[in-house]
Amino acid sequence: MAKRMRFDLLNINNLLVLIMVLAINGCSSRTKPAPVVDVQGSLPLSQRIKNSVTGSEYIVKKGETLYSIAWRADIDIRTLANINNIKAPYNIYPNQKLFLSKKSSQPSKNKAKSKSFNSSKQKVIKKPIAQKKKQEYGGNVTEQKVSKKVQQPKTAFSQKIRKWRWPAKGKVIHKFSTAKQGNKGIDIAGQRGDSVKATADGKVVYAGDALQGYGQLVIVKHNDDYLSAYAHNDRILVKEQQVVKAGQVIAKMGDTDAERVMLHFEVRFRGKSVNPMKYLPK
Repeated sequence: MAKRMRFDLLNINNLLVLIMVLAINGCSSRTKPAPVVDVQGSLPLSQRIKNSVTGSEYIVKKGETLYSIAWRADIDIRTLANINNIKAPYNIYPNQKLFLSKKSSQPSKNKAKSKSFNSSKQKVIKKPIAQKKKQEYGGNVTEQKVSKKVQQPKTAFSQKIRKWRWPAKGKVIHKFSTAKQGNKGIDIAGQRGDSVKATADGKVVYAGDALQGYGQLVIVKHNDDYLSAYAHNDRILVKEQQVVKAGQVIAKMGDTDAERVMLHFEVRFRGKSVNPMKYLPK
């Protein structure tokens, strides 16, 4: 009996020594620190920063659309298109240079003005004579200007969506945050293969995995004001330019570029992130 107890104790000691050796080797084998994960819990912070577009210029990469670039740059698609003189349907091509701000696209115009400096001087001399004529018919000129100003505010009103629907069933595990590196949407937990549905009627303007940090991503345009995005999908079931209805299954939930299976859902109003919870039914 005593010999058996000694044998058991010896085995336990050997097992403890083995566990300690494995633990030490495990610690020494890690050459890099563990990645810092943001509050979203889906992407290392260093990669999330790389995903955003900053600066005054950007070179288009394969698989990107103007909508996806505007999304990363937090710019309204119409603003980005106007800066670069791109008309609908906003076609772009790889290696194309885009300006992200009006200032970056101004130098060429300034050069053109400097060349015509002498001719502009001559026009300035003639202006006093033209001003007298304007004074004679000033009433008509001012009336035209006023009528133009009255028509502009019509485009300033936001286009409302009658009804929003939840994009997936599940618990909201991460909420929207206004912090600089905070969550730009909400994260909904679920099982792999769960249905991901369009939150409202619209058209698919992006479907792919070119945006690092979002995995298999779908972006839907609902109107000129609102866009919605569905990230980390396992499979995408729609194509770009496809019209979708509210509640239509557009993807299957997954964990591409994420730490767990979930749906990352965002809503953008004129290019800016807004809290999806303000729109979704309670």
